[in-house]
Amino acid sequence: LAKHPEIKALMKPDYNLVWVVVLMVLAQLTAFYLVKDLDWKWVVFWAYVFGSCISHSMTLAIHEISHNSAFGNSKAMWNRWFGIFANLPLGLPYSISFKRYHMDHHRYLGGDGIDVDIPTNFEGWFFCTRFRKFIWIVLQPFFYAIRPLCINPKPITRLEIINLLAQLSFDVVIYYLWGVKSTFYMLAGSVLGLGLHPISGHFIAEHYMFLKGHETYSYYGPLNLLTFNVGYHNEHHDFPNIPGKSLPLVKKIAAEYYDNLPQYNSWIKVLYDFVMDDTISPYSRMKRQLKGEVKQD
Repeated sequence: LAKHPEIKALMKPDYNLVWVVVLMVLAQLTAFYLVKDLDWKWVVFWAYVFGSCISHSMTLAIHEISHNSAFGNSKAMWNRWFGIFANLPLGLPYSISFKRYHMDHHRYLGGDGIDVDIPTNFEGWFFCTRFRKFIWIVLQPFFYAIRPLCINPKPITRLEIINLLAQLSFDVVIYYLWGVKSTFYMLAGSVLGLGLHPISGHFIAEHYMFLKGHETYSYYGPLNLLTFNVGYHNEHHDFPNIPGKSLPLVKKIAAEYYDNLPQYNSWIKVLYDFVMDDTISPYSRMKRQLKGEVKQD
């Protein structure tokens, strides 16, 4: 910032995010209606080919909203309510809890017992062969859901209860209106999209140490178009209050800080390399013993 103070101008909400999220919710509602009478094989097909992409993209919209990118820091609660709305087509309550744990990830990156992005000791010990690492990728939604309860359980808040009740009500309405196939499409899209899917390469690309000494990596490939530029991950951790839309400008303005860092151009290759490289496993993360006072949401 001392060298490039113009970056401060990018620290403002991305109001276009609101309309993109609304359109994504409408797209999924349309899909719920269209699949209700299809054969099961086509329900599964469209859940993976289309629903999974929208669902994973929506989780990254929720990531943006967790940083108050939709309405700004001055309207934090607007962002929380909007996150609950964005959560609806995923089928599982996610938004409010994600916000609480994700802020810890930024404040205490790699913090042992705090950052639940770090795999558990069991994951690192068990998923150590190529086949087991493949299964670990398939089961990523399960591990991301259960890991906070194992590593850093937090008391349930009022907003989390509201998130849960809103989600259950929405799911019941979808089932009542359009039946089990639409409900299955919704849930399957979320599970498949966060598991063995090209976009899921970002889970591993962001912080797994393929190169010793480098714990955060950026990805500059085309899937950033579907993921609100989450691939610009060094830039995001440097400036978490800048919306994803503007992160390419951060890289352009401060190119001397980013261009020479290790980077990826394919999340699919990241997934392949993670499975096939015997030196990489869920243990390939930087873990820190935190000192001093730790403040959590």
